[in-house]
Amino acid sequence: MFIHPNEFELLQHLEVPGPAQQEPAPASDQGVAAPVRVTLRKLCKRYGTRIVLNGLDLDIAAGEFVAVVGRSGAGKSTLLRILAGLERASGEQGGAPARSPVLFDNFPQWAADERVRLLFSDARLLPWKRVLQNVALGLTGNARVQAAGALRQVGLHGRGADWPAQLDAGQRQRVALARALARRPGLLLMDEPLGALDALTRIEMQEALLQAWQQERFTAVLATRDVMEAVALADRILVIDEGVLVFDERVALVRPRARGSAACAALAARVLRAVLKQPEPPDSDRPLAPVIQIRHLRLAV
Repeated sequence: MFIHPNEFELLQHLEVPGPAQQEPAPASDQGVAAPVRVTLRKLCKRYGTRIVLNGLDLDIAAGEFVAVVGRSGAGKSTLLRILAGLERASGEQGGAPARSPVLFDNFPQWAADERVRLLFSDARLLPWKRVLQNVALGLTGNARVQAAGALRQVGLHGRGADWPAQLDAGQRQRVALARALARRPGLLLMDEPLGALDALTRIEMQEALLQAWQQERFTAVLATRDVMEAVALADRILVIDEGVLVFDERVALVRPRARGSAACAALAARVLRAVLKQPEPPDSDRPLAPVIQIRHLRLAV
Protein backbone atom coordinates (compact mmCIF):
# COMPACT_ATOMS: atom_id res chain seq x y z
CA MET A 1 0.00 0.00 0.00
CA PHE A 2 1.37 3.38 -1.03
CA ILE A 3 1.35 6.07 1.67
CA HIS A 4 1.95 9.71 0.85
CA PRO A 5 5.15 10.96 2.61
CA ASN A 6 3.22 13.61 4.53
CA GLU A 7 0.72 11.02 5.70
CA PHE A 8 3.58 8.74 6.75
CA GLU A 9 5.09 11.53 8.87
CA LEU A 10 1.69 12.07 10.46
CA LEU A 11 1.30 8.37 11.26
CA GLN A 12 4.72 8.38 12.89
CA HIS A 13 3.43 10.85 15.50
CA LEU A 14 -0.03 9.36 16.06
CA GLU A 15 -0.46 7.48 19.29
CA VAL A 16 -3.26 5.33 20.65
CA PRO A 17 -4.99 7.33 23.41
CA GLY A 18 -4.22 5.95 26.80
CA PRO A 19 -3.81 7.00 30.42
CA ALA A 20 -1.77 10.14 30.96
CA GLN A 21 1.79 9.55 32.08
CA GLN A 22 3.05 11.21 35.23
CA GLU A 23 5.23 14.24 34.58
CA PRO A 24 8.85 13.47 35.57
CA ALA A 25 10.85 15.59 37.94
CA PRO A 26 13.03 18.04 35.99
CA ALA A 27 16.78 17.55 36.05
CA SER A 28 18.81 20.19 37.86
CA ASP A 29 22.07 19.75 35.92
CA GLN A 30 20.99 20.74 32.42
CA GLY A 31 23.67 22.68 30.61
CA VAL A 32 23.04 26.19 29.32
CA ALA A 33 23.96 26.91 25.70
CA ALA A 34 26.42 29.69 24.97
CA PRO A 35 24.71 32.79 23.56
CA VAL A 36 25.33 33.50 19.89
CA ARG A 37 26.84 36.71 18.61
CA VAL A 38 25.11 37.89 15.42
CA THR A 39 26.77 40.01 12.74
CA LEU A 40 25.06 41.28 9.59
CA ARG A 41 27.04 42.84 6.75
CA LYS A 42 25.15 44.38 3.81
CA LEU A 43 22.21 42.03 4.31
CA CYS A 44 19.79 42.27 1.36
CA LYS A 45 16.66 40.42 0.40
CA ARG A 46 14.77 40.84 -2.87
CA TYR A 47 11.63 39.24 -4.22
CA GLY A 48 11.88 40.03 -7.90
CA THR A 49 12.10 43.81 -8.15
CA ARG A 50 10.78 44.35 -4.61
CA ILE A 51 13.48 45.13 -2.05
CA VAL A 52 12.56 43.88 1.43
CA LEU A 53 15.92 44.35 3.19
CA ASN A 54 18.35 46.88 1.81
CA GLY A 55 21.95 46.55 2.97
CA LEU A 56 21.54 46.05 6.73
CA ASP A 57 24.69 46.35 8.85
CA LEU A 58 24.17 45.20 12.42
CA ASP A 59 26.07 43.75 15.37
CA ILE A 60 24.16 41.98 18.15
CA ALA A 61 26.23 41.07 21.18
CA ALA A 62 26.04 37.59 22.69
CA GLY A 63 23.29 37.51 25.31
CA GLU A 64 21.71 40.78 24.19
CA PHE A 65 17.91 41.21 24.03
CA VAL A 66 17.06 43.17 20.88
CA ALA A 67 13.58 44.29 19.81
CA VAL A 68 12.97 45.02 16.12
CA VAL A 69 10.00 47.35 15.66
CA GLY A 70 8.31 48.29 12.41
CA ARG A 71 5.10 48.39 10.45
CA SER A 72 3.70 45.36 8.67
CA GLY A 73 5.84 44.65 5.61
CA ALA A 74 8.85 46.54 6.95
CA GLY A 75 11.07 43.43 6.78
CA LYS A 76 11.01 42.24 10.41
CA SER A 77 9.79 38.70 9.71
CA THR A 78 12.06 38.34 6.68
CA LEU A 79 15.04 39.26 8.85
CA LEU A 80 14.15 36.57 11.40
CA ARG A 81 13.55 33.95 8.72
CA ILE A 82 16.99 34.65 7.24
CA LEU A 83 18.60 34.34 10.68
CA ALA A 84 16.72 31.06 11.20
CA GLY A 85 17.91 29.69 7.86
CA LEU A 86 14.39 29.54 6.39
CA GLU A 87 15.20 32.18 3.75
CA ARG A 88 18.33 32.89 1.75
CA ALA A 89 19.77 36.37 1.52
CA SER A 90 20.12 38.11 -1.84
CA GLY A 91 23.12 39.87 -3.33
CA GLU A 92 23.19 43.67 -3.35
CA GLN A 93 22.33 43.67 -7.06
CA GLY A 94 20.12 40.57 -6.93
CA GLY A 95 20.92 36.89 -7.25
CA ALA A 96 22.90 34.93 -4.69
CA PRO A 97 25.51 36.81 -2.63
CA ALA A 98 29.18 35.99 -3.18
CA ARG A 99 29.66 35.52 0.56
CA SER A 100 27.24 35.14 3.43
CA PRO A 101 26.08 38.45 4.95
CA VAL A 102 25.12 36.59 8.17
CA LEU A 103 27.76 35.54 10.69
CA PHE A 104 27.29 33.70 13.99
CA ASP A 105 30.27 34.11 16.32
CA ASN A 106 32.20 35.43 13.27
CA PHE A 107 31.50 32.28 11.21
CA PRO A 108 29.53 32.74 7.94
CA GLN A 109 26.13 31.06 7.90
CA TRP A 110 24.63 29.54 4.76
CA ALA A 111 22.02 27.22 6.31
CA ALA A 112 19.98 26.64 9.44
CA ASP A 113 21.92 26.41 12.71
CA GLU A 114 20.89 23.97 15.44
CA ARG A 115 21.53 26.65 18.09
CA VAL A 116 18.75 28.83 16.67
CA ARG A 117 15.05 28.53 17.50
CA LEU A 118 12.17 30.52 16.03
CA LEU A 119 9.01 31.24 18.02
CA PHE A 120 6.00 32.12 15.84
CA SER A 121 2.87 34.13 16.57
CA ASP A 122 0.84 30.90 16.87
CA ALA A 123 1.81 28.02 19.14
CA ARG A 124 1.70 25.33 16.41
CA LEU A 125 1.08 22.47 18.85
CA LEU A 126 0.10 18.98 17.72
CA PRO A 127 -3.48 18.54 19.01
CA TRP A 128 -3.19 14.74 19.22
CA LYS A 129 -0.22 14.92 21.59
CA ARG A 130 -0.24 15.95 25.22
CA VAL A 131 1.56 19.06 26.42
CA LEU A 132 4.66 17.20 27.66
CA GLN A 133 4.85 15.23 24.40
CA ASN A 134 4.62 18.45 22.38
CA VAL A 135 7.56 19.94 24.26
CA ALA A 136 9.61 16.72 24.06
CA LEU A 137 8.97 16.21 20.33
CA GLY A 138 12.31 15.77 18.53
CA LEU A 139 14.47 15.90 21.66
CA THR A 140 17.19 13.32 22.18
CA GLY A 141 18.39 11.77 25.40
CA ASN A 142 16.11 12.04 28.42
CA ALA A 143 13.50 14.00 26.48
CA ARG A 144 10.70 13.84 29.05
CA VAL A 145 12.91 15.19 31.83
CA GLN A 146 14.13 18.04 29.62
CA ALA A 147 10.56 18.85 28.60
CA ALA A 148 9.38 18.84 32.22
CA GLY A 149 12.15 21.27 33.15
CA ALA A 150 11.14 23.61 30.34
CA LEU A 151 7.49 23.52 31.42
CA ARG A 152 8.54 24.43 34.95
CA GLN A 153 10.47 27.40 33.54
CA VAL A 154 7.37 28.86 31.91
CA GLY A 155 5.06 28.24 34.87
CA LEU A 156 3.23 25.17 33.55
CA HIS A 157 4.53 22.54 35.97
CA GLY A 158 1.85 19.90 36.44
CA ARG A 159 0.14 20.57 33.07
CA GLY A 160 2.21 18.12 31.03
CA ALA A 161 -0.57 15.53 30.88
CA ASP A 162 -3.13 18.01 29.51
CA TRP A 163 -4.17 18.20 25.87
CA PRO A 164 -3.54 21.46 23.98
CA ALA A 165 -7.31 21.96 23.69
CA GLN A 166 -7.51 22.20 27.50
CA LEU A 167 -5.26 25.29 27.53
CA ASP A 168 -6.07 28.89 26.78
CA ALA A 169 -4.18 30.92 24.17
CA GLY A 170 -1.59 32.24 26.63
CA GLN A 171 -0.89 28.78 28.05
CA ARG A 172 -0.49 27.32 24.57
CA GLN A 173 2.04 30.03 23.76
CA ARG A 174 3.87 29.18 26.99
CA VAL A 175 4.07 25.58 25.76
CA ALA A 176 5.57 26.83 22.49
CA LEU A 177 8.12 28.83 24.49
CA ALA A 178 8.91 25.76 26.60
CA ARG A 179 9.44 23.72 23.42
CA ALA A 180 12.02 26.27 22.26
CA LEU A 181 13.71 26.48 25.68
CA ALA A 182 13.97 22.70 25.98
CA ARG A 183 16.40 22.74 23.07
CA ARG A 184 18.75 25.12 24.95
CA PRO A 185 18.95 27.79 22.20
CA GLY A 186 21.90 30.09 21.82
CA LEU A 187 19.73 32.42 19.72
CA LEU A 188 15.97 32.70 20.20
CA LEU A 189 14.07 34.49 17.43
CA MET A 190 10.51 35.62 18.20
CA ASP A 191 8.21 36.73 15.38
CA GLU A 192 5.43 38.67 17.14
CA PRO A 193 4.79 35.71 19.49
CA LEU A 194 2.30 37.65 21.64
CA GLY A 195 0.39 39.46 18.93
CA ALA A 196 -2.78 37.33 19.22
CA LEU A 197 -3.09 37.57 23.02
CA ASP A 198 -5.28 39.89 25.06
CA ALA A 199 -3.64 42.75 26.96
CA LEU A 200 -3.38 41.09 30.39
CA THR A 201 -2.23 37.72 29.03
CA ARG A 202 0.30 39.56 26.89
CA ILE A 203 1.85 41.23 29.95
CA GLU A 204 2.06 37.85 31.73
CA MET A 205 3.77 36.30 28.70
CA GLN A 206 6.19 39.23 28.50
CA GLU A 207 7.21 38.48 32.09
CA ALA A 208 7.64 34.79 31.24
CA LEU A 209 9.86 35.67 28.27
CA LEU A 210 11.94 38.03 30.36
CA GLN A 211 12.40 35.50 33.16
CA ALA A 212 13.44 32.80 30.68
CA TRP A 213 15.99 35.15 29.09
CA GLN A 214 17.38 36.23 32.48
CA GLN A 215 17.77 32.60 33.51
CA GLU A 216 19.24 31.22 30.27
CA ARG A 217 20.97 34.37 28.90
CA PHE A 218 20.54 33.36 25.26
CA THR A 219 20.66 36.03 22.57
CA ALA A 220 17.09 37.18 21.88
CA VAL A 221 15.68 38.99 18.83
CA LEU A 222 12.02 39.98 19.11
CA ALA A 223 10.05 41.32 16.14
CA THR A 224 7.05 43.32 17.31
CA ARG A 225 4.68 46.13 16.36
CA ASP A 226 4.04 46.91 20.04
CA VAL A 227 6.30 49.81 20.99
CA MET A 228 5.68 49.49 24.73
CA GLU A 229 6.48 45.76 24.56
CA ALA A 230 9.87 46.62 23.08
CA VAL A 231 10.49 49.20 25.82
CA ALA A 232 9.47 46.76 28.57
CA LEU A 233 11.67 43.86 27.40
CA ALA A 234 14.64 44.89 25.30
CA ASP A 235 18.21 46.02 25.97
CA ARG A 236 18.19 47.67 22.57
CA ILE A 237 15.47 48.81 20.18
CA LEU A 238 15.80 48.88 16.39
CA VAL A 239 13.28 50.32 13.94
CA ILE A 240 13.22 49.00 10.36
CA ASP A 241 11.38 50.96 7.69
CA GLU A 242 11.22 49.76 4.09
CA GLY A 243 14.13 47.43 4.71
CA VAL A 244 16.42 50.10 6.17
CA LEU A 245 17.51 50.57 9.78
CA VAL A 246 16.26 54.04 10.79
CA PHE A 247 16.53 53.88 14.60
CA ASP A 248 18.98 52.17 16.95
CA GLU A 249 18.98 53.01 20.65
CA ARG A 250 20.04 51.17 23.77
CA VAL A 251 17.56 51.10 26.63
CA ALA A 252 19.18 52.61 29.71
CA LEU A 253 16.32 51.68 32.06
CA VAL A 254 16.84 49.33 34.97
CA ARG A 255 14.72 46.22 35.37
CA PRO A 256 12.01 45.70 36.49
CA ARG A 257 10.64 48.58 34.41
CA ALA A 258 7.65 50.62 35.47
CA ARG A 259 5.50 50.66 32.36
CA GLY A 260 3.74 53.89 33.32
CA SER A 261 6.88 55.83 34.19
CA ALA A 262 7.86 59.05 32.43
CA ALA A 263 11.13 57.49 31.23
CA CYS A 264 9.35 54.54 29.58
CA ALA A 265 6.78 56.84 28.02
CA ALA A 266 9.48 59.17 26.64
CA LEU A 267 11.39 56.30 25.04
CA ALA A 268 8.20 54.80 23.62
CA ALA A 269 7.34 58.18 22.10
CA ARG A 270 10.74 58.39 20.39
CA VAL A 271 10.39 54.88 18.97
CA LEU A 272 6.85 55.59 17.79
CA ARG A 273 7.96 58.77 16.01
CA ALA A 274 10.61 56.74 14.20
CA VAL A 275 8.02 54.14 13.15
CA LEU A 276 5.55 56.78 11.97
CA LYS A 277 8.27 58.95 10.36
CA GLN A 278 7.35 61.93 12.51
CA PRO A 279 9.90 64.68 13.27
CA GLU A 280 11.11 65.35 16.78
CA PRO A 281 9.10 68.09 18.51
CA PRO A 282 10.96 71.44 18.72
CA ASP A 283 11.14 71.34 22.52
CA SER A 284 12.18 67.68 22.82
CA ASP A 285 15.61 68.61 24.22
CA ARG A 286 14.26 71.07 26.74
CA PRO A 287 14.49 69.75 30.32
CA LEU A 288 11.29 69.28 32.22
CA ALA A 289 10.33 72.04 34.63
CA PRO A 290 11.04 71.20 38.27
CA VAL A 291 8.14 69.87 40.28
CA ILE A 292 7.27 71.97 43.31
CA GLN A 293 5.56 70.05 46.07
CA ILE A 294 2.90 71.95 48.01
CA ARG A 295 2.06 70.33 51.31
CA HIS A 296 -0.80 71.00 53.70
CA LEU A 297 -2.86 72.56 50.92
CA ARG A 298 -6.53 72.87 51.78
CA LEU A 299 -9.23 73.59 49.27
CA ALA A 300 -12.50 75.23 50.23
CA VAL A 301 -15.48 74.25 48.11
